[in-house]
Amino acid sequence: MAAPAVPPVRPVAGPRGLPLLGNLPAFGRDPLGFLERLRDEHGDVVSWSLGPRRGLFLFHPQHIAELLGAVEVTFETLEIGWVFRQVTGHSVILSRGAQWRRKRALVQPTVRPRQVRAYAAVMTDCAGAAADGWRDGQSVDVHREMSLITQRIVLRTLFGNDLGRRARTLGDAMGVAQRAAGDEIRSPTLFLPGWVPTPTRRRVLRAVAAIDAEIHRLIAARRADPAGAAGRDDLLTRLLRARDEQGRPLSAREVRDEAVTLWAAGQETTSTALTWIWYLLSTHPAARARLEEELDRVLGGRPPAIDDHEELTWTRWVVKEALRLYPPAWLIPAVAGPSATLGGARVRPGTIVWCSQWTTHRDPRWFPDPAAFRPERWDPAAPAPVPDHAWFPFGGGQRTCLGARFAQVEAALVLATVAQRFRLDVTPGPVTPYPGLLLQPTVPLRATLHARTRPRARRVQAG
Repeated sequence: MAAPAVPPVRPVAGPRGLPLLGNLPAFGRDPLGFLERLRDEHGDVVSWSLGPRRGLFLFHPQHIAELLGAVEVTFETLEIGWVFRQVTGHSVILSRGAQWRRKRALVQPTVRPRQVRAYAAVMTDCAGAAADGWRDGQSVDVHREMSLITQRIVLRTLFGNDLGRRARTLGDAMGVAQRAAGDEIRSPTLFLPGWVPTPTRRRVLRAVAAIDAEIHRLIAARRADPAGAAGRDDLLTRLLRARDEQGRPLSAREVRDEAVTLWAAGQETTSTALTWIWYLLSTHPAARARLEEELDRVLGGRPPAIDDHEELTWTRWVVKEALRLYPPAWLIPAVAGPSATLGGARVRPGTIVWCSQWTTHRDPRWFPDPAAFRPERWDPAAPAPVPDHAWFPFGGGQRTCLGARFAQVEAALVLATVAQRFRLDVTPGPVTPYPGLLLQPTVPLRATLHARTRPRARRVQAG
């Protein structure tokens, strides 16, 4: 069957903005609502401006797929904000051209499916250790608990150990930087030159200095003990061993940038996704009951392992549906190059073209009753299959998040490990998302833990 034709790109003027600021004030007050109004009131290709530069916003999955597939060909990534650059440096996420291709080739092997498989036991072990410390009837902050689990996972897989007391210093510093990066997206400070000092920027520089000191300490320790590093298989060691086609390693600064990016992507993104998953399951008892039935049936009381991942079908659908409704990353920009086109139409060079997981994931054209939590949408035999490119929580094209497989396996195995032992009843009440750097709940979600009785683990008969 021939692929459907890409709809023509005919930009429609969006709401009029203010001089210099454009639509930033309206966007900053309510980013998600603003983008939904762009989609519903104007169409699939809308002209708007976040600041002084005009841009286009895309809502149709085929246009989005074309855009994401053209990044590094006729479009370039856009660096958003001073804070984000301070944290990630010149990592693969912001590099371009030949530098991006070199770094991607060096970093990608560290998160390939084979490596993810090797780290699965760490994921279930960290989740199980956290659950060991819980008790029936206890009240917990869901995001805090999920952050502690994913932090231990990323520390053990990235650095090979939990770092002891240094973990809190590193985690606190990363939290300061991530909050500042999210706030900057919605503020006029987004357009301030990098040399302009502000109280927030001073806090960010202190946080980044703390991050740098710890990462460079770890790098120096590995390089000073090559014999000890030879027996390691964590991500940091793999980055230090990596060589490009000319046999060149990553510099200490490049290793730092990639390690920090992997930390940020692997820790807070997954903990945010898990927080939303527990909220959705708590407010949808039938979906939770089906999850618990699957865990009891497939696992029979034993901890989950990587070989169970494909068998835990409903568990994986729960993760996918939660990522649809509450994608941690919710906004993607790119800049048109000299030969950029969309839908066969030329795009003026320098135009910033945007798309949003939030608005496309919740478009009723692609997802009937889009606000409803329905994991069964992801059944390949469903009567209304999800169109290609309508779901892109990890981006797309050559710039698809390198850690996408890691994150999805991690979320599913942590969910299975915890839900096997506890039911989390989130305190009822309205919860709305706050669109900062990630899409997080506006208020802390507290849950009461209820211990579950697991089926007795099945024994394997000998002979």
